[in-house]
Amino acid sequence: MSSHYKICTKCIMDTSDPNITFNDAGECDYCQNFESNIKPSWHTDARGEAELMKFAERIKRDSKGHDFDCIIGLSGGLDSSYAAYIAKEKMGLRPLLLHVDAGWNTDQAVGNIEKLVDGLGLDLYTEVINWEEMKDLQVAFLKSQVPDQDIPQDTAFFSGLYKFAKAHKIKWVLTGGNFSTECCREPDEWGAYPGIDKTLINDIHSKFGKRKLKSFPIVDLLAYKIYYRYVLGMKVFRPLNLVPYYKKDAEETLGRLFGWQKFKHKHHESRFTRFYEDYWMPRKFGYEKRRAHFSSLIMTGQMTRDEALERISKPELSEEFLKTEFEFVANKLDLTVEELQRIFDGENKTCLDYKNKKFVIGLGAKVLRALGIERRLFR
Repeated sequence: MSSHYKICTKCIMDTSDPNITFNDAGECDYCQNFESNIKPSWHTDARGEAELMKFAERIKRDSKGHDFDCIIGLSGGLDSSYAAYIAKEKMGLRPLLLHVDAGWNTDQAVGNIEKLVDGLGLDLYTEVINWEEMKDLQVAFLKSQVPDQDIPQDTAFFSGLYKFAKAHKIKWVLTGGNFSTECCREPDEWGAYPGIDKTLINDIHSKFGKRKLKSFPIVDLLAYKIYYRYVLGMKVFRPLNLVPYYKKDAEETLGRLFGWQKFKHKHHESRFTRFYEDYWMPRKFGYEKRRAHFSSLIMTGQMTRDEALERISKPELSEEFLKTEFEFVANKLDLTVEELQRIFDGENKTCLDYKNKKFVIGLGAKVLRALGIERRLFR
């Protein structure tokens, strides 16, 4: 370990984020940002409930005469599942649930979706991504050697959601994004690319892809931020920021009411994301997204620092299981294990090695922070 290694004295973010800074007490800038920018304006008490119900009335009013008040992208994971529960049971809305199937659902995620839809009595529409195109884009990204291997899936999920909402004239999009489990955002270097960058996707695919993306949905972040928001009038709302949202309590509630089953860790509803975050990212690049996930829980009082240090000292999944998953991912992507291993052993690159709009997107994030719309730390 480098002699310059340092870890926060309050959470477990460390110098694997090359731009992290610490104050004299050894507290990182993520913790400082939480205390100064997020916590003072984050209300989940009576003030939050009052604001939540104001939004509920506004959404109902805007959607009068339509079959649905809003749309929610449902993955089967905790955040989107609890957002659907709050929308229906707490806000009294008529949400349409949309699941974008990119080919990597775990059986547990599928089961959770079915249980939630039946239990809440809501309508579900499933958008199935063309697997040959999905596969081609994912292999292209693997060959590009960039850290963020979830860009293809994330692009499919969010673009599919926005395009569906546009086609059906649904103005309100509710998401499971929240401060409670996500107040500590992963830095860009860890593969947390700040939005859907069509320029980056097209450049990587042009270099490593083999087939045209005829039906694959790509809604560029700038197109969404400008055209979808200001021309079409689409709005995004995060209800979980206005209710008491504690991970263990939410898991217990969904389990008790609907038979929903909790996952071992965040993002494990996708078999590829589980593999990428638990194997590919830490072993190829040395980044542990769990650091940010656990640090968020530490900041919001849901996990102690000692618990987080103990948990991150070992992998979430066994070596035998990860070996099996490596073989599964290779086979599903029509690669041999040897081919996937050669990609894994290749020279690491970043998104800056390809054409991109990262500067413009980053500038937009800074503007949102300056306006107080985005309170998490972006860099």
